[in-house]
Amino acid sequence: MAKKDQTTDAAKEKDREKWMARFQVRLAMQPGVDRTVVLQAVKEVTTHCAETGEHPRSAFGDPDAYAVQVAARLVPSDQAERAGRRNAVVDALDSVRNAAGKIAGL
Repeated sequence: MAKKDQTTDAAKEKDREKWMARFQVRLAMQPGVDRTVVLQAVKEVTTHCAETGEHPRSAFGDPDAYAVQVAARLVPSDQAERAGRRNAVVDALDSVRNAAGKIAGL
């Protein structure tokens, strides 16, 4: 294999890895998504790309947008709603705690 081909292959592999990493992180951030959902989605993407030879970006598009689509497909809406409400409560409590810490530091 020529050196240029090896460089191109390495660049494609690195780009694929970056796409997968971003997809996994964005998917994990979606309400109601747990480890099982992430593993299932990664398996689906990996299997598809292995069978077709496609790059994940060509097959699935933007990793952020695809993460939202996958979460909507794999996480029951009531579970996502509960997780979203729980996240909102945690965020509110963190804000109060941070504000209280700033006041105490005056």
